[in-house]
Amino acid sequence: MEHFPQLKEELINVSQKLTGWISEVNTIPGIFDDTLVEWEKSCQSINRQLSEDIVRVAVVGAIKSGKSTFVNSLFNGDYVMRGAGVITSIVTRIRAGNTLNATLYFKSWDEINSDIRQALVLFPSLNGQLQHDGFDMRVKQKRLTLEDALSGLGSEVLITNDSKNVNGVLLNSYLKGYDRVKDTIGTENVTVEYKNRLFADHRRFVGTDALAVYLRDIELEINTVAFNAHIEIADCQGSDSSNPMHLTMIQDYLIRTHLIVYVISSRTGLRQADIQFLSMINRMGIMDNILFIVNCDLNEHESIPELNRLVGGIKEELSIIKSDPQIYPISALYNLFKELREDLPEKDRKRLSQWEHETQFIEASDQNTALFKDTLLKKLTVEKPALQMKNNLERLGVIVSGMKHWLQLRQEVLSGDAERAKEIEDRIKFHRKKMNSIKSMIKSTLDGAVYKTKEKLRTDIDRFFDLHGGDVMGPVIEEVRSYRISMDEYQETLESSGFTHTLYMVFQEFKQTLDAFMAKTVNPKVVQFIRLQEWKIFNHLGSIAAPYDGMAKDALEEYGRSMQKLGLPLDLDISQEISYPALDAVKAISALSFPQAAASMHYSARIRTEAIMRLGFYSLTKLVKKLLKKPIEQKNEEEIQALKHGVKQMKRETERSIVSHFKDYKENIKFQYLFRLVDAISESIHQTLTERFKGYDTDLSKIVGQMNTDRIDKEEVIESLNRTLEMPDTLNRDISRIRAQLKGSA
Repeated sequence: MEHFPQLKEELINVSQKLTGWISEVNTIPGIFDDTLVEWEKSCQSINRQLSEDIVRVAVVGAIKSGKSTFVNSLFNGDYVMRGAGVITSIVTRIRAGNTLNATLYFKSWDEINSDIRQALVLFPSLNGQLQHDGFDMRVKQKRLTLEDALSGLGSEVLITNDSKNVNGVLLNSYLKGYDRVKDTIGTENVTVEYKNRLFADHRRFVGTDALAVYLRDIELEINTVAFNAHIEIADCQGSDSSNPMHLTMIQDYLIRTHLIVYVISSRTGLRQADIQFLSMINRMGIMDNILFIVNCDLNEHESIPELNRLVGGIKEELSIIKSDPQIYPISALYNLFKELREDLPEKDRKRLSQWEHETQFIEASDQNTALFKDTLLKKLTVEKPALQMKNNLERLGVIVSGMKHWLQLRQEVLSGDAERAKEIEDRIKFHRKKMNSIKSMIKSTLDGAVYKTKEKLRTDIDRFFDLHGGDVMGPVIEEVRSYRISMDEYQETLESSGFTHTLYMVFQEFKQTLDAFMAKTVNPKVVQFIRLQEWKIFNHLGSIAAPYDGMAKDALEEYGRSMQKLGLPLDLDISQEISYPALDAVKAISALSFPQAAASMHYSARIRTEAIMRLGFYSLTKLVKKLLKKPIEQKNEEEIQALKHGVKQMKRETERSIVSHFKDYKENIKFQYLFRLVDAISESIHQTLTERFKGYDTDLSKIVGQMNTDRIDKEEVIESLNRTLEMPDTLNRDISRIRAQLKGSA
């Protein structure tokens, strides 16, 4: 298991050697043809896959469960800010490297202004001026107008569901942090690095809302041997954050992750928020690879039996969602303090000393920590990389074998007379025609399958997003239409703050409820649907192409027998089963990214505020009643009626904007992701199937013609060929050795 990173580096070395060999052959006069270019591209693709392949681990859990402490303990140092709570709304990605470095990725001005414009929907005290003209944070007058508007809001408007209003926090944070970041932000995304002794400076961006709001992403590089550079550990924000957008940020990372580590605090046990979040993970279809950490507070537990009962209860509850969950009770803080012993403050050293006297707890924690790390490393360095390494290893073997024969043919042609050259050329032409026929059939079959697959996808996607019978739109529209408010609750706000402030308050509570529904119910359905379509595409196209592997093998076996008769024994191993690149690899090669869950939350920007914020009709009604001396039925009657109308109009506008937004969202998923994925998988399968023929369906006419017209120095070329033909034996030995080690470690 511990040899896998080394094997991966050795495989990369083989790919680089092969690339160097191709480059050397390219320098031989009269030898070059397009086959060498295709092989070189294949090697570069394999090398890129192996070098850039990242295994992602998401560390998630409720606020204050000890996620950041746990991540720090994995890297044996205090790198990630601990105890940041709800402020850590950014996913912090960490990798091992050669230095200590924090890279901060800032939003662009367009992204910042877009955030603010969405937060300004139905915002009171602006009289529509910022919405109509478009908000630009860089314009001083716009900032001052927004400051005045925020200062005019009462506390009742800035509190939603007993917590700070999300948009109020967002707008205040942007304003407060502006002067400190204005010279950093640009029209494009900007990155800033904090290296070595400046590393700790990045924490002020994580721990301060006014700065964190300007960030898109954070990546830390830690100079450690705990993990190799191809493993990424992500510290995600609390899964029970009151802001639904925080949840979608976690979802967007979980979509790309290969392993989830869920942290549960032993102080609280499994809470309702944990159950809801884990149920969401299950609905997303990504529950297969998950490990559970019960993060033990050593000051909270009287005895090992008491702790074991707690863990047993947690396991029983988790079993409802995940059968036979893997749970590891450890103390992340003890593990961290143990590594930082010499640098701990006096108070923490005393705590560590006290814990070390609790030998039973410490021994149990150490044992479970070792078990967890063993399982983690196995999943990260064996189970996931092994398949991709095997696939690329066999592809390299095919290239080496094909290129060796390609060179031997040219050597044989140049070494013999014209009659011998013509005999070889004619035999190659015969087999080349047959191989080209098979390649044509493969291409035609895949093209037909691609067309049918896209048509089936089109139907499935349209049905899934259908307004009336689909899995998404119907429930969302029902959520909008069924939302109810009690007008009595807003009497006091209407009197103290007025109509527009009250309508904004109602809208914020409504949007918070709807955003939560989108994040917890809609996004998981969309993710599950897209993942299902991915595997349907991959398996369907693979099954259609599978019979052609047999045809390719038969054609190559016949070719080998023909070469044998010519006295050209072929070093051709076709016993290895064909291996297509993994789905993740295909997406990486094609630069395809899973559609972001956060994209589904941008519906509010489409709401037309001018259609809602009108009081004129009801003011006119009040005036008419006064003129007719009709009694007003209740206090603030016209405002209550206006609010009722405003809520109805707000819901209609929201419904309209959601329908419009999801229409675009659906088309984006269809054309920008799934249809492109079909093309990418088809191309990958075609390349893998036809790669076997390269070197065997070669065109010898060029070199035969050059030989017959004495346009090349045969002796010089033969000497160069003899020199380069020493390489394939070395490469084949390396490939055989790595293959044996992979097989032995499986």
